[in-house]
Amino acid sequence: MTTDQPKKPQIGSQWLRKASERADDARFGAEIPRIHSPLNDLPSRGQDLIDFSSSIGLELLPWQKWLAIHAHKYNPETNRWAHPLISVVVARQNGKTTIMKSRILMGLFEWKNPLQIGTAHRLTTSLETFRDLVNIIEENEGLAQQVKRIRWAHGSEEIETIHGTRYMVKAGAAAARGISRPESVHIDETRELKDESTWASLRYTMMAADDPQLWTYSNAGDQHSVILNSLRERGLSAAAGGSDDIGYFEWSSGYHPIDDTPEFWGGIAQANPSLNYTINEDNIKAVLNDPADVVRTEVLCQWVATISGAIPPESFAACGDESLDLDPEYTTWLGIDCSPDRKNAALVAAQQIPDSDGKFFVKLLHTWHNDVSLDDKSIANEIGDYVRQYPTELVAYSKKTASAIAARLAPAGIHTEAIDGALYGQSCDEFLGAVTSGRLRHKNQAELTKQVVAAARLPQGDGGWVIGRRASGSVVTATVAAALVTHFATRPETDLDIMFG
Repeated sequence: MTTDQPKKPQIGSQWLRKASERADDARFGAEIPRIHSPLNDLPSRGQDLIDFSSSIGLELLPWQKWLAIHAHKYNPETNRWAHPLISVVVARQNGKTTIMKSRILMGLFEWKNPLQIGTAHRLTTSLETFRDLVNIIEENEGLAQQVKRIRWAHGSEEIETIHGTRYMVKAGAAAARGISRPESVHIDETRELKDESTWASLRYTMMAADDPQLWTYSNAGDQHSVILNSLRERGLSAAAGGSDDIGYFEWSSGYHPIDDTPEFWGGIAQANPSLNYTINEDNIKAVLNDPADVVRTEVLCQWVATISGAIPPESFAACGDESLDLDPEYTTWLGIDCSPDRKNAALVAAQQIPDSDGKFFVKLLHTWHNDVSLDDKSIANEIGDYVRQYPTELVAYSKKTASAIAARLAPAGIHTEAIDGALYGQSCDEFLGAVTSGRLRHKNQAELTKQVVAAARLPQGDGGWVIGRRASGSVVTATVAAALVTHFATRPETDLDIMFG
């Protein structure tokens, strides 16, 4: 039986359909990134990479070919790369690793780069790429004949060719210490770099290389993705006409709601350039009910405040009410929390709102910061001032972070109560429930909002969770303090809270 209808794509394979074979009703990933550095008419070595990849069985998709061309532009007068730094940002499972493997193999066997280095936040990621490279080499006799040795050593794997070229896996913050002049460096999972240690160890080891090119690969990050955020700022500046030689290429969705509209799916295609090539559209539909922050970073390639956030930013914003304030006549609960490094602290107050069907108001009263260590005595004295200002029932705290402060409050007759363990988990859950139900109200304080949206959800026990102080990667003392006071502000006024019949 024959049909005039075009063939459906072979999802999940490396087979690339020709344009004439595409189904008319299918949505296909975008070839050109939504955000990119200015394009130019300089010559490119990208076609050589495309042809080489094809010869070894790595057929590049249209977006990968486009990237190969524009990332490998060079100045014919100096014979140097036009973009010494390449940053590729694209949604998960779209083939970042394929273009990375092609580039590494090209450097080993065709461009004869003396040394290349690969690293990732997780060593297992680098090792998986290394194994794939070895498999490709072993399956191509022409490549295998050029290999001098393959070294397997945990965190220091290496491929060396008869031409004297090498590719090395390096792990950790000291990834390239003691190594000089790599011609290309590949940093995967860039969003996971929370500080500059790994970046610096690799970036500056290339200073003496003849014509270095550093590649970073990632999907979208959050506010803690220090290196990726810096690269994105440079990329946005370059795209707007700024003077920067970065090659920044971001496939991402510019459509914010998660729905089933044509605009949403247009954004999906923009963030997933491999859509209906190697990614089945139904697989994307299957994950759209996952946590929104995860969908945004992994599928839409959109930046979020924090991945696996404890409190939905939209819900917290909806609780804002600038007409409210603390009343010096109402019963008040205070919560104090300190950061694990003892450099930051926050005091939050809560009061129930009369005749509001269980609603309550929270306000950030005070924050403290010291570059070395907080002064417990000074903080306790200042808390005492607030206790005198509002009829305070108690000051909630955690023994893990603020026991020294609580110890100074007790002799002054200020009642304190520790919230830890299972009770802390309950407080976090009560805080989340109060936010999502709208029973919590706040005054739209910028610092409180910043810390709430930065708070990360840390799994605890069998199905439980808490606001992770360290896991959040930033200061969330105000968030924790707000959760502590929520525990008391949400207590029923009588023992009978729910009635039946």
